Amino acid sequence: MTQIPALPDDLLLDAADEVTIRQDLVLVALGKRPADRIVTVGRLLDVGSRTWIDDAEIVIRGRRIAYVGPAGSYAGEAAERIDRSNLSAVPGFGEVHKHIESSHLTPEHEAALVLPRGNTWTCEASHEFSNVDGPHNLEFWLTARRAGSPMKIFPLPGSAVPPTAYEWGGGHFDGAAQAGFLTESRMVAGLDEVMDWPAVWNPDNPSYRRLWGMIGATFAHRGVVEGHGAGLRDLASINAFAAAGLASDHEAWTPQEAWDKLRAGIFVEIRPHSMPQIIGGLLERGLTDWSQVAFATDDRSASDTLKMGATDHNVRLAIESGLSPEIAIQCVTINPARHMRLTPHVGSIAAGRFADLVLLDDVDTLSIAEVWADGLQVSTGNRYLGPLPTIDWPQWATHTVNIQRRLTGADFAISAPPGRDTMKAALLRPFHWDDHFIETELPVADGEVQRDTARNITKFAIVDRFSGQGLVSKMFWLGCGPQTADTAVGCTVAHDKHNIWVVGSSDAAMAEVVNRIVDNQGGWALSTGGEIVADVRYEVGGLMTNRSAEDLDADMEALYAAAAKIDWLYEPTFSPRWFPGFPERLQFATLTCAPWRWVLVAPTEAVPQGFVNVQTGESHPVVW
Repeated sequence: MTQIPALPDDLLLDAADEVTIRQDLVLVALGKRPADRIVTVGRLLDVGSRTWIDDAEIVIRGRRIAYVGPAGSYAGEAAERIDRSNLSAVPGFGEVHKHIESSHLTPEHEAALVLPRGNTWTCEASHEFSNVDGPHNLEFWLTARRAGSPMKIFPLPGSAVPPTAYEWGGGHFDGAAQAGFLTESRMVAGLDEVMDWPAVWNPDNPSYRRLWGMIGATFAHRGVVEGHGAGLRDLASINAFAAAGLASDHEAWTPQEAWDKLRAGIFVEIRPHSMPQIIGGLLERGLTDWSQVAFATDDRSASDTLKMGATDHNVRLAIESGLSPEIAIQCVTINPARHMRLTPHVGSIAAGRFADLVLLDDVDTLSIAEVWADGLQVSTGNRYLGPLPTIDWPQWATHTVNIQRRLTGADFAISAPPGRDTMKAALLRPFHWDDHFIETELPVADGEVQRDTARNITKFAIVDRFSGQGLVSKMFWLGCGPQTADTAVGCTVAHDKHNIWVVGSSDAAMAEVVNRIVDNQGGWALSTGGEIVADVRYEVGGLMTNRSAEDLDADMEALYAAAAKIDWLYEPTFSPRWFPGFPERLQFATLTCAPWRWVLVAPTEAVPQGFVNVQTGESHPVVW
């Protein structure tokens, strides 16, 4: 009897191993070699034709599918047969654009959270961790899969490393680096969202050559260049965006914007917060071909995923918004796989693909009974059954907050010249997308410019966590932070550079928060009345924790409970997603991508106070 050779380990894609695996699959499909198992299902969704196959069987060899057809049609033998004829099979769901860091879980724990919710593969938009530790970017994202995690992660190294020419820190990617990533691993699918639109269109921008070097390297390796077209709604800008080769946009906010971008040849990735309006608007406009549409989670915390779901939530919301279940499922399977050029591996239940199945007991409500990944069952209901590798993350991942001193209240003081009773001050408010900052008059006491909480004015600071010096930029902000005296909150999640941000009603409380965050190597800290009343540890990259979703959620609930005892300032701003209460969304208020103009960044030689217009490079004093 001819001995059947062992299959190569295909946790990570490798061209030579891929040939060996597919040669084996050919013989299994023809019945000339035995399969490992056959799964029989009541119905199977062929996403290529958007039709159902009744009474189907899926033949599995190793981690791949070898054959799909009517039940009983396979001519070969199998080691085991599994009956799921009471369930309907659809392909494993894929995230076309997600920052796994936004779950605040390391990849192996993210997999345990989202796999039971149908998510078997993710295109990781990796500029978050890359801005913390760029040299270890690929090693970080491939470690969990290499250790046996069933979720496939396809990294897209970030264009926004650093986000603009006015920032610096743990990573700096250029064209040579991008070519290296694409050469190093076949798991790399392309270039993460190109966010710095002024640097794309303006040859005089200091990031112009770096960005086009990365775009060019991606073109050279036939990768996908993902876009980020926030605020680009006029037809000239939309056409320029498409002309640049930016293949997608997940920043469409209105039906008209999504329609115009689709008609410009841009792949539209709809996020949940705008999904009902956009899907309704596209249906009203008569869209019948949804192949250029996918659903993108982008950012979702572990706590929110526990409450609402992962990609499955996006699909259910799409169905509620008017799409048929079949089209909605295409938008998280074959559509993103085609766009990311991953169809040989994921996106459909078909021969050669990874054997990733979502088994539904009700299609219309997308009720998930089981999930299979890599040819094995990994969940029942929301309970994860698959392997959860234990990873001892090295120091380059767990010691990333490099501040070699203790901060004091003096680090956050804003001094006034002698003899001044008042000073003019620049004001920002969260999500300030105006060409001009706000100006106001603030009092001076004991030689320092003071907050004015009666007018919703507090102090906001960025502390550099990369140089070891703990450099601080600070200014006054409007309508955010604590009104309660002697209180501050801060975090190391500060999109996209991920320095520490802190906002507070006293300088001493701000220093106390930063020092606790340094001690924890990242995460949240809340101080009031001279003591830390809550903290949450993000010890991996200052962005994630090596714990379960449930453990992290418990810590977040304790933080929310402590925060509920604090009075928080609030004032509406340009963003409809800026809400009263605990200012969690300040994690995103330090973005420097379009449409932001005036922002506060860590101090640099060129901008020592850190207050800069990232579209023009203009700087300005914070008080005068």
